[in-house]
Amino acid sequence: MPGKRLAITLASAAMFAAAAVQADPLPTPSLAGPLTANPNPTSFDAGPLGTIFVTGVVSGLGLAQNNTEPGDRNSLADMSNAQIFVQKTDGLIQFYVQAGGYSLPSLGSAYLPSGKTTENTYGVLPEAYLKLAPSNDFSIEVGKLPTLVGAESTFSFQNPNIERGLLWNQTEGVSRGVQVNYTAGPVALSASLNDGFYSNRFNWLSGTATWTIDSANSLMFIGSGHLAATDYSSYATPLVQNNSDIFDLIYTYSAAPWMVSPYIQYTSVPADAALGFGQTGESKGFGLFASYAFTPNFTLAGRFEYETTNGSVAHAAPDIAYGPGSKAWSLTATPTYQYKIFFARAEFSYVGAGDVTPGEALGPNLTGKSQMRALLETGILF
Repeated sequence: MPGKRLAITLASAAMFAAAAVQADPLPTPSLAGPLTANPNPTSFDAGPLGTIFVTGVVSGLGLAQNNTEPGDRNSLADMSNAQIFVQKTDGLIQFYVQAGGYSLPSLGSAYLPSGKTTENTYGVLPEAYLKLAPSNDFSIEVGKLPTLVGAESTFSFQNPNIERGLLWNQTEGVSRGVQVNYTAGPVALSASLNDGFYSNRFNWLSGTATWTIDSANSLMFIGSGHLAATDYSSYATPLVQNNSDIFDLIYTYSAAPWMVSPYIQYTSVPADAALGFGQTGESKGFGLFASYAFTPNFTLAGRFEYETTNGSVAHAAPDIAYGPGSKAWSLTATPTYQYKIFFARAEFSYVGAGDVTPGEALGPNLTGKSQMRALLETGILF
């Protein structure tokens, strides 16, 4: 949302005498925990539009790392989120608008400052969509949508860890398109026709099926892939990933004080001479998330990942990770403290790689096989 319109929105909220109302945390944006949204979101009466909610996040981070890539830094401080969320959550016509700046730190990738990240990915309006909900069980969404794919969400505050993982690097974050949602008892289905890795070419089809077994257990299957080859690429649209097919199987157990979620991920990039892929490339990955709440305010979250790829440089296989045939693994620990809307969390991560291709790996010469990071993120979810 442009700054002028954002200012008008905030001024309008003040004119309507915005006040916090007692309510459950809003379902959007989704938070996997341990961070929780403000249970008393600000709302105002917008007349014929109904009740409008205004929430947001402001956070900053500090990062220290070794074995940096060219152009990256050994230490830095940056804004990780400065975003506002405006939404209507009931009635036939609903909407969601997310506006502001952000960074997208991820394991094994050079850190791009928030200003450049916002400019080179999804802009200052990363998510915005209209939702038609004729019933509680059926809805249609159109616009800039959060991805259905993967076990992690796009923005740092949404996940148990500050950085997204190695397997997240294979999935899209935001796509433009249309999505249909349907719920029948314990089964929830979603399907989307979209532009994949933000390519503006509407040739991706994505779908999810979630079975809520009981209050503590759920199982999700995700399938997503391109319907036609696309030679367009940008920072937000990597050529290899935008021509891939992705499948995830995710199991989640969540019953206080534990959350445990193992999952497997498979990606395939077909051979395509026109794109320079002389051999079909594949990646197979396993991830495990776990967290334990020691107190209502303090939680320790961890993540383990392992990923392998196939192919060779000699056969011009696509580079899915650190060169054709490479493998990688990661360990992450994130202690988190939250008191009401304030949160602070630290993070320690390690990435290891093997069978790398020189020029496609880590470190100043892009031949390195490991990287360690320490981060601190603090802010408010208002």
